[in-house]
Amino acid sequence: MTGTSADGIDAACIRATGRGPGLRVALLGHLHRPFAPGLRRRILEVMAPAETRTEHLARLHADLGEACAQAACRALKALPEAREACVIGLAGQTVCHYPGTCSRRTVTLQLGEPARVAAAAGIPVVAEFRQSDVAHGGQGAPLVPWTDWILLRHPRRDRAVQNIGGVANVTWLPAAGGPDKVVAFDTGPGNMLIDALVSLATDGRERMDRDGRRAARGRVLTPILARWHQHPFFSCRPPKTTGREAFGMQFARQQLPELRALSPRPDDWIATATAFTAETIARSYARWLPITRRGEGFELILCGGGARNRFLVSTLKRCMPVARIRPIDELGIASQAKEAVSFAILALARVDGVPASLPAATGADRPAVLGGLWLP
Repeated sequence: MTGTSADGIDAACIRATGRGPGLRVALLGHLHRPFAPGLRRRILEVMAPAETRTEHLARLHADLGEACAQAACRALKALPEAREACVIGLAGQTVCHYPGTCSRRTVTLQLGEPARVAAAAGIPVVAEFRQSDVAHGGQGAPLVPWTDWILLRHPRRDRAVQNIGGVANVTWLPAAGGPDKVVAFDTGPGNMLIDALVSLATDGRERMDRDGRRAARGRVLTPILARWHQHPFFSCRPPKTTGREAFGMQFARQQLPELRALSPRPDDWIATATAFTAETIARSYARWLPITRRGEGFELILCGGGARNRFLVSTLKRCMPVARIRPIDELGIASQAKEAVSFAILALARVDGVPASLPAATGADRPAVLGGLWLP
């Protein structure tokens, strides 16, 4: 798995029994392999909106495939159970994702050559997960709601699985509900705007607000926060997705003049971006999920890099006092491994011929078997 933060590759090894809705999964191990600085720079340079040459995309596609192949081989050597692997799921690095509108269909592009991974590892690879859903009118995302239902549904508790990666997205799992009852969508930016402002404030010397320390020292610039909440994405009904095209570095650069006019302190900018992530999550729940309309408590399962940002988590708790917030680690899945686990499950569904997309989440006209298969 390589996420929108483009910080590296996560490899998870799972053991699974059963098929389809009866699938049962155990996480056996997880490895993280950071991108080399030059490779990460190249990824960020081609992320839409960007101007790039076809040659650059082609070379990056190949080099990302090699990097993922090295990560897979490293996992196969380091994790004894992985040596019995039957299939690899390759999410691919998303560099462009424009959700469909009434006049245009979704366009989404993931880089990382699957054939190179299959050849290096000697194991079949499932990749290109999003395109089947897009072909049936969907946005190709979010794809993890079905796997969230497999992993985290509960017979008596309502749960919201909140991933805070570069983008923030929620999967709502009502107690004892089937996959047809799942609600899922992107709530807005996760870490990407925070990371972009940290990078701009430090001329690239820092890439993230570790533990939310900068935000904790800052104050929220409420006029800017109020204006950001007027972004048209937040008035759209689900299903909906977003990405760097809306809230990435370009957006951050556009906000700098007004941020500087209101405060010369970068910590204030970062505090404002952190509040924006927390508040857009809370507002999305209040507007689009049934639990908050009933005023009852529910479990909020946090995963993704943002789950390690203490200030962001404490802000989220203040915004959502009825939620019992728990890290996904308490449920036996390492937060950083969770997305990789999800794509491993999607790879198994492809091998089994099981449709694993949820049209209510992606907007497709029917469920689809996701991904193509590359043989070694």
